Amino acid sequence: MRAARPLDVLKWTSPAAPVASVSPSVEADDRPIQAPTSQAAYFDAALRLSAIALLLRPMGSWLVRPAILSVAVLVLVFPRLPRSSFMWGALSGFTAIRIAEDWPLADNHIYLLGYWLLAIALSLRTSDASATLAVTSRWLVGLAFSFAVLWKAVLSPDFVDGRFFRVTLLTDPRFGAVAQLIGGLSREELDANRQALALLPDGAELVDAPVVLEPVRLRMLATASTFGILALEAAVAVLMFAPAAWIPVRWRHAVLLLFCGITYAFAPVAGFGWLLLVMGLAQVEPRQLWFGRAYIAAFVVVIFYDELPWADLMLDWLR
Repeated sequence: MRAARPLDVLKWTSPAAPVASVSPSVEADDRPIQAPTSQAAYFDAALRLSAIALLLRPMGSWLVRPAILSVAVLVLVFPRLPRSSFMWGALSGFTAIRIAEDWPLADNHIYLLGYWLLAIALSLRTSDASATLAVTSRWLVGLAFSFAVLWKAVLSPDFVDGRFFRVTLLTDPRFGAVAQLIGGLSREELDANRQALALLPDGAELVDAPVVLEPVRLRMLATASTFGILALEAAVAVLMFAPAAWIPVRWRHAVLLLFCGITYAFAPVAGFGWLLLVMGLAQVEPRQLWFGRAYIAAFVVVIFYDELPWADLMLDWLR
């Protein structure tokens, strides 16, 4: 048997059918956009959305704000930096400085943000960053909601009896449209109530104290808000701490998405909503990929909640 010549080998190994070549005119950017399809992809999406949240809500003084914004931009622009422990460690350090500048009056979610950024930095130093961050995220969310329930249900009697929302709906300008649209107040009644509840100088008292008008719908809204938030927060806390063998893991995502979808339609704290959604996204498992898409969609919805004055628009339309 004669030895195969190089040409024979070439003929024998060539494919039977021609291989379609990629046209040089087709660029990579022309490919259709596809949603993430794996746990690792959703892990990367959680990191990038964390950086986007920092850009959407700049924070801190001139000392730290430019640094936070610059690092967040670098993380988004350069492909390798989202998985750089150093970059996320720097962001957590800058956030710590921002908290120290306003100690102890920084917004609640800024403290949670500092823990989250530190958790990302530490998880990226482990052999399985996505699994480590998923566990850490679950504990952070569970602890945050547990302390929220403790404060509202035990340490703050003015919350459980409904006074918090009864006053907030009347005095906070951010809830004025909701108090009119759902609570049944007119613009004139809302202004009169705000004047009646205005703070007086120390020691001053009104001879004839004005009456605060509270329609039944407003009281019902305050009651529903009080116990609805308590119930949802307690459910999130319990489900985050419950072992996977006790409950379907998908319940954790469903309740957290429900909380964010309802709460941030009314509460003007979009930064908190984005943070919770990103922490939920980091917990998505391979068999729950559609929950990952739901978190990304909810992140976008909260942007609309924050930027679109839906309650004011509905009031104008009804008038």
